[in-house]
Amino acid sequence: MSTVDGGSAVVCDDCGHAQPFLRLPLFALTGPSGTGKSTVCRMLPELLGGDVVVLEQDLLWVGGLREEYDEHGPFRRTWLRMVATLNQSGRPSVLCGTVAPPELEHRPERPLLGEIHYLALVCDDDVLTKRLLARPAWREWDEHRVAEMLEFNHWVRDNAEHTTPPMRLLDTTSGTPRDTAHQVADWVRGHLSGNTP
Repeated sequence: MSTVDGGSAVVCDDCGHAQPFLRLPLFALTGPSGTGKSTVCRMLPELLGGDVVVLEQDLLWVGGLREEYDEHGPFRRTWLRMVATLNQSGRPSVLCGTVAPPELEHRPERPLLGEIHYLALVCDDDVLTKRLLARPAWREWDEHRVAEMLEFNHWVRDNAEHTTPPMRLLDTTSGTPRDTAHQVADWVRGHLSGNTP
């Protein structure tokens, strides 16, 4: 399958059949666990008024899609296909979950979408540690997992402007979840209206 006319159609590589196809943007709300992605995700539908489809990435974190093969390739590719399908409703998607440009941008399904905009939530290490260790026991956050998330928090901060495309950072250390949700909604609206660099 390939795209033609700037992505307004997909064409079967075997038979040449062309089908109209919407390539809409994807808004990836990313960052380490404990920075507020899932909390914000639950607030966004109300704040964005149905202009986008808001999705929690962990919804598909099941069975074979959890395989670490190819940087969780089956999981990442499934989400790209899912979003491409949802785009055909005429609304772009906000995908809330831990993902970075190197995990999506090279996938074969990537051309099915328009631009992917990344907003990474981050926070200070001590606050992130407290948030993760305060989670219920069934979430299984121990010192080892917290250390992994702190390492990812540092990676995001250090590499955000060097990824392709770059990730914008939003620090959630001191803001309330509602404040963060409003900032995320403003970021999405800005891109939709063409007013965000």
